[in-house]
Amino acid sequence: MTRDTRTNHRSIAKGKAGNLPFQVAAVSWVDLLGYGAMIAEAGFNPIDPRAKEAITRLRTFHRIVAEHSGRYYRTLVLNDGAVAYRDLSLRSSGVTHDFLARSFTLFEAIQASEQRNGWPGARMVLATGFRAKGSRRAIDHASGQLNSILARLAAGEIATEQAVREAASIERYFDVLPHLQANFAFTKAYIADSGGSRAGLGGARFFVDNAIFDGAIPAWVSAGNAITFNDTRLAITATFVPVARLAPPGNTGVAIPGVRDALQIAEAIAPSVSIRDAIRAAQ
Repeated sequence: MTRDTRTNHRSIAKGKAGNLPFQVAAVSWVDLLGYGAMIAEAGFNPIDPRAKEAITRLRTFHRIVAEHSGRYYRTLVLNDGAVAYRDLSLRSSGVTHDFLARSFTLFEAIQASEQRNGWPGARMVLATGFRAKGSRRAIDHASGQLNSILARLAAGEIATEQAVREAASIERYFDVLPHLQANFAFTKAYIADSGGSRAGLGGARFFVDNAIFDGAIPAWVSAGNAITFNDTRLAITATFVPVARLAPPGNTGVAIPGVRDALQIAEAIAPSVSIRDAIRAAQ
């Protein structure tokens, strides 16, 4: 073990759970199957009449994702794909269950729309992983501009009308979403989805990282056989289960039967024994 690694492991144990030098994240990546083929038929020309249905499908997808987004289920849409993300709780498996349930609800809503319209459907992959605590540089820069406007307004240096105009004209020429930077749950979900049928994750289904479950699949989860995913190029290995139905777990409090909290997930996916030992010391 290197000196830097030993120092990092000591910081985990010393800081205890609330000050771990990383977050444990859950990410759900969903994308529309066959969308590329639809737009390709129109020569990738959005004003070609043949592109109308593809664009309608895209706009419908965006609307459904927006309708299911909120304070505890934030999303980012990227054309025919979308990512939902959340940092998990170090002490409550209820947050893990909430993210799972919201993801399944979103997936079902997208699938219902796809089936009504005769479209190919979507695939969603929910994965867990470590996330480095990210930079807020772009966010803080915009906040600094706004604070400057408010300070000058309070000092009487500018009129209200000018303050409104300046605030409305603030633009970000560089943007970043901290929760998705160095987020290895996002990496895992995206790479697994990209593998598709070749990786055993084919079809319009909802695949869930088995690391969120504490042992066997809980009785309130209807799922198919476990699928081992392995990307040798990136050294990513995970087990996913295709989830077909979620029933109420019987307890919606802090501890949900059969679901892990962030520390338990971290211990399960930690890449080395030494890190696992440090996480246990933080519990």
